[in-house]
Amino acid sequence: MDNRIKKLAEILVHYSVKVKKGQLVKIQGETAGLPLMTAIYEEVIRVGAHPYAVIKVPQNEEILFKHGSKEQLEFISPMLRLEINKMDCLFNVWASENTRYLAGVNPKRMAIQRKAHKPLMQRLFKRIGDRSLNWVGTQFPTLADAQEADMSLSEYEDFVYSAGHVNDRDPVKHWKKMEKEQKRLVKILNRIDWLHIKAPGVDLKMRVKGRKWISCHGTENFPDGEIFTGPIEDTAEGVINFNYPAVYMGRRVENVRLEFKKGVVVAESADKDQAFLTALLNSDKQARRIGEIAIGTNYSITRHTGNILFDEKIGGTCHLAVGASIPESGGVNKSSIHWDMVRNLKKGGEILADGKIIYRNGKFTI
Repeated sequence: MDNRIKKLAEILVHYSVKVKKGQLVKIQGETAGLPLMTAIYEEVIRVGAHPYAVIKVPQNEEILFKHGSKEQLEFISPMLRLEINKMDCLFNVWASENTRYLAGVNPKRMAIQRKAHKPLMQRLFKRIGDRSLNWVGTQFPTLADAQEADMSLSEYEDFVYSAGHVNDRDPVKHWKKMEKEQKRLVKILNRIDWLHIKAPGVDLKMRVKGRKWISCHGTENFPDGEIFTGPIEDTAEGVINFNYPAVYMGRRVENVRLEFKKGVVVAESADKDQAFLTALLNSDKQARRIGEIAIGTNYSITRHTGNILFDEKIGGTCHLAVGASIPESGGVNKSSIHWDMVRNLKKGGEILADGKIIYRNGKFTI
């Protein structure tokens, strides 16, 4: 086994999730991620907790979306309800053999299932927010994900582990340093009212007064590197275009442009797969509002890969999510979707706080 896998498992168990003896721990992912899932399982056993692994089968998901009845799409297993309420820790290991396995599925059928699962999603966010459930999502490098990123497998492995500073002598030291700096920025951002993002093709304002900015430094996503909040839901005004592809449930939407009025997307366009974009925005009444606004701070991630775990963390970018808010931030938007879309701000981008520039060309100026 690659020693980096073992080291990553140790970071995730002891730093990110902080598993404790006696806790109920779920580890889930596809078969492609079994090396990391197994390493996490072994480390959890060493702690004295109670792990169990759930293998996701993409082919079964495709069958359900293509051939399931409306009743079957809306069905929620009682076992899933039990898990949401009983597990103490959750590890999501993302690893794909085929990143496009849902490309041929009707997005309206996906929306039916997402809407039915909305209460469970809200429950999950609530438990994460009140710290009754500790979780982390991470990437295990596979051929499919490497191809998506236009890299060889060895290049992609180096990219993944470098983004998380797994190769450092003391990776946790890096993440604690990031936490200290980001909490300094969060203190400043927590005092502002109006946030204004400007760049070529972008002129978007929103209010964030009273909302809580959150520092993300490796404890829920790994690798990490962002600060975010949930804007006041009816305040977004203006336009934003995204110069990185917006990827969701295996679908890739190119050159998304959104126009907001009174917090709602009133017009949307895309050069590729606009029908999917519109279908997801119509998932429910709240899907057209902003649930999250964030700034990427991981400057070890220097390129777009089509994987939102990395793309939304790219240093020098911002991203917003349409749909559900993260309750921890004070956001109250409830939706069946949470779709992050990324905008590069390194060339001509600015962020203003109450009219004063705080960020320019991909770097904070405060």
